Amino acid sequence: MEEARDNACNDMGKMLQFLLPVATQIQQDVIKTYGFSSDGEGVLKFARLIKSYESQDPEIASMSGKLKAMFLPPMTLPPHGAGTGGVAAS
Repeated sequence: MEEARDNACNDMGKMLQFLLPVATQIQQDVIKTYGFSSDGEGVLKFARLIKSYESQDPEIASMSGKLKAMFLPPMTLPPHGAGTGGVAAS
């Protein structure tokens, strides 16, 4: 996992290319222990179930956020008013 993260260099495209497949494989290996199928459908069912519990349990929400932070590069928002969308025409 560390090697995949290092190869991605905080680039979203590279994260999808290198890190996501490794993370998905780990998740598939783990969720089958808990009765989910270890294919893409099982991963989606597990993700939907976790998402539904996030609003009900702060600990699950916190753990889910920590996992997402491991797989996604930090995102920065552009300054307010930057670009063509933030300037009003007169």
